[in-house]
Amino acid sequence: MRTTVDLPQDLIQEAKLRAARRRVTVSAVIEDAMRASFARDVNAAQTIAKLTTDPGSGGPRPGINLDDNVSVRDVMDGLE
Repeated sequence: MRTTVDLPQDLIQEAKLRAARRRVTVSAVIEDAMRASFARDVNAAQTIAKLTTDPGSGGPRPGINLDDNVSVRDVMDGLE
């Protein structure tokens, strides 16, 4: 599908460089970047759901204090 998007010049230059290095089109580089960004958003949402969902109460899992960033990060890193 064809569309017009205004992007900063530095991003266009980086996309052109990457496209040339990979021997693909600029459109392919932009598509890959968008898909990767969307996938990160989905993964982040799934991680948050794992941290905050207690099937019994609908609140945080037992032992997770959402006010303590360090402990939340430890759980996210698998250091429970």
